Amino acid sequence: MNVFHFKKGTEICNYNYSSNILSIRLNRQRLVVCLEEAIYIHNIKDMKLLKTLLDTPRNASGLCALSINHSNSFLAYPGSSSAGEIVVYDANMLKTECSIPAHDSPLAAIAFSPPGTKLASASEKGTVIRVFSIPEGQRLYEFRRGMKRYVSINSLVFSTDCQFLCVSSNTETVHVFRLEVPLERLEETSSWSGYMGKMFTAASNYLPAQVSDMMNQDRAFATVRLPFSGHKNTCTLVTIQKLPRLLVASSSGHLYIYNVDPQDGGECVLIQKHSLLDCRKSDKDGDGSAESSAPTSYAATVARPSNVPSSSAVTGYSEDGGALRGELLPEHEFAVGPLQLDDEREFPPISLCRRGQRSERDAVP
Repeated sequence: MNVFHFKKGTEICNYNYSSNILSIRLNRQRLVVCLEEAIYIHNIKDMKLLKTLLDTPRNASGLCALSINHSNSFLAYPGSSSAGEIVVYDANMLKTECSIPAHDSPLAAIAFSPPGTKLASASEKGTVIRVFSIPEGQRLYEFRRGMKRYVSINSLVFSTDCQFLCVSSNTETVHVFRLEVPLERLEETSSWSGYMGKMFTAASNYLPAQVSDMMNQDRAFATVRLPFSGHKNTCTLVTIQKLPRLLVASSSGHLYIYNVDPQDGGECVLIQKHSLLDCRKSDKDGDGSAESSAPTSYAATVARPSNVPSSSAVTGYSEDGGALRGELLPEHEFAVGPLQLDDEREFPPISLCRRGQRSERDAVP
């Protein structure tokens, strides 16, 4: 493992391990190195090895998650190779917090919310997404991603405000779930909704466990239909120019930007599509569409226009007017503009390299 200083372009340190490094996670307090049968926890300030977890189950994919909130630095990793058990470990205090029986099948994805107070998980079946409180491990939410087929979960991520959870897989559909008030808290209220929540829970107690579980599972609040399937991808929910956006990066080298209606949800609209490859000739992605030759700088790549739906045929919402179902948005409402992904004040510096080459600014742990 090599650790580099981004701005100076110099190597800070390097470490050797007994077997292949499968994943690395870090925040401002801890750096975690995950091997197939061991996890190493380093102090980020001096890279001193603080703890080695040698009793971990076999973890062939290097699945683990570390809270980006360094004040708690919770670490999550599989507690079993045959079932969906999650071990939550306090990497600051170096002690185990809890063990969560999250799924019957082995884990496929786990992710912390930005404050580190919630943990989302999915199994290899990929049909159910669950969210737990941290460090207690109490189940808060349960979402149904699908029923007809098992899928491979590619990405599982919370929005920065913790109001939404985004899930992508090897299919063409990306699901966005809204984290509303848990049913337990709803039942405690004296409102009509609280009364109905109690009635619903009482009725579900007389149904078979599998049926009542499905009745308690929430459906997706918003969805995205990608122009491809079968490609590995990763997604994130961000705010760009005060508007919520869903970003999907595919292994084909393309970045897709969709708008998300935070009030009504529904089908998300493609706003922009960017090529992240420095190609001198036409390149085709999973949907078979050709991209023109990419510019040499990353900033120019992000700022360049793309094939987006005509503003005269797309509906959505405005920045200050809320949801405007059925109303047309002017062109400037959809224009994300040049995304300053190379702004060192907000993002690590990024430069575009030709295949087989590296630059000092590309170095990461």
